[in-house]
Amino acid sequence: KKVIGQPEAVNEVAKAIRRGRLGLKEPNRPTGSFIFLGTTGVGKTELAKALAEVMFGSESNMIRLDMSEYMEKFDVSKLIGSPPGYVGYDEGGQLTEKVRRQPYSVVLFDEIEKAHPDVFNALLQILEDGRLTDSQGRTVNFRNTIVIMTSNIGARILTGSEGRRIGFGMPADEGEEKSIPMYGGKTYEEAKDLVMDELRKTFQPEFLNRVDSIVFFNMLDEEALEKIVDIMLADLVARIADLGIHTEITPAARKWLAKNGYKPEYGARPLRRLIQSVVEDGFSEALLDGVGKTGEASLVDVEDDKITIHRLNKDTEEAVTVKSDTEKNVTAEKNAPEGSAPEDSSSAGDASIGGASEEK
Repeated sequence: KKVIGQPEAVNEVAKAIRRGRLGLKEPNRPTGSFIFLGTTGVGKTELAKALAEVMFGSESNMIRLDMSEYMEKFDVSKLIGSPPGYVGYDEGGQLTEKVRRQPYSVVLFDEIEKAHPDVFNALLQILEDGRLTDSQGRTVNFRNTIVIMTSNIGARILTGSEGRRIGFGMPADEGEEKSIPMYGGKTYEEAKDLVMDELRKTFQPEFLNRVDSIVFFNMLDEEALEKIVDIMLADLVARIADLGIHTEITPAARKWLAKNGYKPEYGARPLRRLIQSVVEDGFSEALLDGVGKTGEASLVDVEDDKITIHRLNKDTEEAVTVKSDTEKNVTAEKNAPEGSAPEDSSSAGDASIGGASEEK
C-alpha cells in the first residue's frame, strides 16, 4: 500500500524474505540482502521503510547509513568504532552499536557506490557470516537483520536527452502499447542488461554473489503518480481536519499536482514540495488572514491552470489568492473586493482562496 508502482520489486523482496523466515536460507546469513537499483525518487527508500514496519513493527526499526559519509579510508572506522585510545572509543560503532542494541532491524546502506572500498570488507563479513566484530572486540549478530543497499548506478543510462528516460518502464502485453514508451531505442530488458553491466564494472563479483537479490525499480507512470498524490493529500487532509476544517480535493486538482510535481531526473521527490507550496501555503494564508475557520469546509480545485482553494460556506466575501503556474513559481496576495462585507456579516456568497467565488 505504501510502495506505489513497483509490483515487481515488492514481489522480489517478498520471495526472498519468505525463504529467510521459513528457514530455507543459510543459517549464518542475514534474513535477506538486496541491492535496490533505479533512479532517484522511485521508492527505493520507501520500500525499506515499509519492510521495517511490516517485519519489525515500526519504521524506527530501520538503521540508515549514508555512504557519502564513508568515502574516505579513515571514515571506515566509524562503522565499528574508534580504536582503543582514540576519541569515541566508548561510544561504539555507528553500525555495530545500533545493531547490537536493535538486532531485529532493516539496515539501509544508502548510495552504496559512494562508499570507500574498505567498507565492502565489512559488508562481505556481514553478508557471508552474519556477524561483525566491533573495536571493543564484541561480536555483533546480523542474522536477524535485513540488509538493503541502494544505488543510482546506471542513472545516466536511464536518463535520455531532454529529461526523457529509458528502461525500467512497465512492460506491456504483446501487441499492446507500453504504458511507458521506450526511449533512446532501448527496451525494458535491454536497459536492465546495460545497468547490470554497469553494476558488474563497479562492484567485485565476490560482493555481488553474496547478495540474495538485485532488485530493479520501475519508472513511475501517470497512474502511480496519482496514487502517490492521493497518499500525500490524505495525510494533509487529516492534518487540516484536526483544525476542524473539512477538505475536499477534486480529481482535476489531483491530476494537476501529479503532472506538475514530477520530473524525470528527480522522480516523485518534487511532488511533496509542490503540495507544500500550492496547497499547504494556500491554507496557511487563509487561516492567518481569518478566511478559514473551524467548522467550515473547503474545496481544492484547478482554475486557469492554477490550484484554487474555495470556501464552501457563506460568511464572507474576503479572498486570498495563491497563484501557481507550471513552473511552480508561487506567490500569495490578498484580494479584497470593493464593498466586501465585514466578517460578521450575513451577506451571501462564497469566499475563495485562489479563485473567484462559485455559485452553489
